[in-house]
Amino acid sequence: MDAQRNEFSNRKSVVLVTTLGSFLIPLMASSVNIALPSLGKEFGMDAILLSWVTSSYILAVAIFQVPFGRVADIYGRKRVFLWGYVIFTVSSLFLAFAPSSAALVGLRIVQGLGASMAFSTMMAILTSVFPPGQRGKALGINVAAVYSGLSCGPFIGGLLTYQVGWRSVFFMNVPLGLFIILVTLWKLKGEWKEAMGETFDVPVALVYSAMLVALMYGFSQLPQTQGVVFLILGILGFFLFVRWEARNPSPIVDVNLFRNNRVFALSNLAALINYSATFAVSFLLSLYLQVVRGMNPQEAGVILISQPIVQAVFSPFTGWLSDRIEPRMLASVGMALSATGLFLLIFLGEQTAIPSIVGCLIVLGGGFGLFSSPNTNAVMSSVDKRFYGVASGTVGTMRSTGMMFSMGVTMLIFGLTMGRTPLTTVPVSLMIRSMKISFIVFTGLCCAGILASLSRGKLR
Repeated sequence: MDAQRNEFSNRKSVVLVTTLGSFLIPLMASSVNIALPSLGKEFGMDAILLSWVTSSYILAVAIFQVPFGRVADIYGRKRVFLWGYVIFTVSSLFLAFAPSSAALVGLRIVQGLGASMAFSTMMAILTSVFPPGQRGKALGINVAAVYSGLSCGPFIGGLLTYQVGWRSVFFMNVPLGLFIILVTLWKLKGEWKEAMGETFDVPVALVYSAMLVALMYGFSQLPQTQGVVFLILGILGFFLFVRWEARNPSPIVDVNLFRNNRVFALSNLAALINYSATFAVSFLLSLYLQVVRGMNPQEAGVILISQPIVQAVFSPFTGWLSDRIEPRMLASVGMALSATGLFLLIFLGEQTAIPSIVGCLIVLGGGFGLFSSPNTNAVMSSVDKRFYGVASGTVGTMRSTGMMFSMGVTMLIFGLTMGRTPLTTVPVSLMIRSMKISFIVFTGLCCAGILASLSRGKLR
């Protein structure tokens, strides 16, 4: 009886710590998005350089999530989670005093490193302590925390930026981060390391990281020659990584999970496509509302909050539902709703009614809320315990890579249509044209994602 009571108490502690952790990082991300125009004005940044404030962070998360997922499986998930939040909190403090755009981008990379350590372990810890019949609900609460952070971010970020200045957006992470660190040390009991004793292959991790950097940086530099060169190097690195891992007795990523596990492979592909198609929406609409429509950050934040609020409301319910209904059906309906919302944004114009924009965001939020929890449940429930950290890191990498690809598409379109013109002098018609092209591309991506989601097969 005491053992059951202790197990139940620890599960509650795990939910508390991971929920707090899942709330803060998205809160910071969406707060920074709303502060970008203010950052651009202070440092004289053009749209492409400004996008690197977001992209550098996402790139760091994408690079480190899978390696740290493997480290967590071997050396302890709680330990990696805790150190991740220490790095995230300290880097946030330094970001609040960043003296230049270069320092800002560099510190965002460090912040992304900390975030990758936290995100690569949170779902793995939850999956470790909850049995399959209760896992979807727990993961749904976790995803709801992510979307609650996203919901509060635009409003809090807009309010802080408008009333105090953009530096306060980074500073607010410090007390919240310290609180999470203290709660983790105080409440979270035990450790999880089902792959203890296995080795971590550092050379393979370096190849993996270099491959992702080359791919993402190369894509962002297209159509320039150096962009093509880096893309080719990234593709070669990818094939080298896959070949190396296929023969590795202790791989960072077991490629057989992709070769032999259809649910795992296609669920990750669906996540990659979904984030690729939807992440840049908040970046684009933040620029639209503040640069085109002349709103202040606080007003823009109130409008952008509508999407993540809907996501936060849907996620716990759809997570619970995915324990009872095939996740692929729920996720596919969610992807179709997201495609609808993106399609409606193609018709965005200089005088589009604000209620129409809010309506599009609500449709997108409903789609993402239906997709994310069931899709995550499908990924985590399709692998053995010893791969929970890797699976958590992999789905996190799909999310981060998708975000990076989404920003890469946007940077490419901006570069081709607007060049390196500062935001304050870009013609409104040109900016709206760039956004329309972006939404057309994202709608097409989301339609392809529906096929990937439906093709994954049954989990149960």
